[in-house]
Amino acid sequence: MTTGALWLIGAGNMGGAMLRGWLGSPGWTRPITVIDPYVAEVPDGVALLREIPSGDEQSDILVLAIKPQQLGEIAPLFAAKARAPRLLLSVLAGVETTTLKDVFGADVIVRAMPNLPVSIGEGVTALYSSDADEGARNEAAGLVASLGLVEWVDEEKLFDAVTALSGCGPGFLFRFIEAMAQAGEALGLPAGQALRLATATVKGSALLAAGSNEGPAVLADRVASPGGSTREGLNVLDRDEALKALMRATLSAAAQRNAELAVAARAG
Repeated sequence: MTTGALWLIGAGNMGGAMLRGWLGSPGWTRPITVIDPYVAEVPDGVALLREIPSGDEQSDILVLAIKPQQLGEIAPLFAAKARAPRLLLSVLAGVETTTLKDVFGADVIVRAMPNLPVSIGEGVTALYSSDADEGARNEAAGLVASLGLVEWVDEEKLFDAVTALSGCGPGFLFRFIEAMAQAGEALGLPAGQALRLATATVKGSALLAAGSNEGPAVLADRVASPGGSTREGLNVLDRDEALKALMRATLSAAAQRNAELAVAARAG
């Protein structure tokens, strides 16, 4: 890994998760400067600035992890600089590469969509670039490889779907864990115990699915013996494809919001 300076603009939920994942990775040596007016503190060894440096000072690698709506606030500051970053890695949902090119003029622009588990090295990061050669693609993938699974997306229009599935997915799963725990509580379990059981069940099942050569449908059938209690529960989820329909509607809503953010970003 090269050691050029990296500016991380925004260290909130996602930027902070990436920062923790990087610093927790063995062998990470790249210097990081966090630029965030609101974060209370950063880990030892990380520089913290409250505003983007004025003048022509520029980073080798720029990682954008602010809210898409904040792009207009920082765009003039970078437009005034004499040179652009060599590599721009953008985590801004819905903001397309053409918009980023107009604002930053970076040599190479890569869109990235990580999810919250990158903070523990178990996340997913989807990547897309229209102008990165093989060397730049390898470098971008290397930046996020320590954070978990890395997947390149072939078409930028698919980024809305990726964001809805893996980017937003942890939020949907956390809600599922909560609902599962509350259902156990409704059956008489103490609230804390129900939550521990639900969380551990989801964790173990996900690990089993990740390590299996068989699909989740086959694994579900292995749990469910004919006429048993699991089958009765699955019958509820499968009736009229209720769960599948709910997830399609959930991801569709998230993807639609990503598309709206892209329109807003193009409009400036």
